Amino acid sequence: MKTLMYLFLCISITLFTNCSDDDSSEQITSLTSEIFNIEAFEDSNIFGTIEYFKNSNSTITIEVNLVGTESNQSYPAKIVFDTAADYDATNTEVAINLVPIDGNSGQSRTTFSTLEDGTSISYEALLDFDGNIVINKSETSQVIVTQSDIGQNILTTNTVSYPLSEVDVSDISGTITFTERVNGEALAEISLVGSPEGGLHPAHIHSGSVATAPGAIAFTFNPVISKISKTNVAKLDDGSPFGYDDVLSVNGYVNVHLSATNLGIILAQGNIGAN
Repeated sequence: MKTLMYLFLCISITLFTNCSDDDSSEQITSLTSEIFNIEAFEDSNIFGTIEYFKNSNSTITIEVNLVGTESNQSYPAKIVFDTAADYDATNTEVAINLVPIDGNSGQSRTTFSTLEDGTSISYEALLDFDGNIVINKSETSQVIVTQSDIGQNILTTNTVSYPLSEVDVSDISGTITFTERVNGEALAEISLVGSPEGGLHPAHIHSGSVATAPGAIAFTFNPVISKISKTNVAKLDDGSPFGYDDVLSVNGYVNVHLSATNLGIILAQGNIGAN
């Protein structure tokens, strides 16, 4: 991995767009570049980097480099709108279809100047893009092998965690962790211990504290599925802005419920923010 990162830390290189949306035999000079990590999805063990190049002809080149890919396999890749936590394979809109990653080399290179809908995009706009990159196992499979937030959705090092203690069911507990994004929003990750595999459990931020419960629901998380939930935090259920800094000061607590039809049974609970 260190070797891979080293090879692509250069600020200015010369590219040949021999495999791109804007196919051309002319030589293009890169004026600057930025590189970011691509994380493995669950236990795929495939990871790497994505690098953006600002070209002298006003195009952008994206180069993906992965390790752990299988020989003679082709991995479809795309940049989609919104965060990875919001991703829905059926409904999420594709922003840019990338050239598939060659499993033999683990590499792909795409050069473009517009999004799929024809909208022009600049290098600077791509660096601030509200999206994430998704790479699938094959053209016929929706199985994700790597997925990472990009642009303004990239996670910072600012993070805070709160314990979730057992309530109505013995030996089920967990944690909730909030991590700040570049744009000030947050990724919320709920992790349970002791809950059954395959369970689907609603979770919310409630107003007030555990001591004053029950409180009204202020924010709804994506359900906890098989012990894990990931949710983008940008606004409350009523539409009010609610980002990372607001989490730190909120007068609230988190409940994880047994099911949508058994909200009265609480699996885990914990104070957050000001509490």
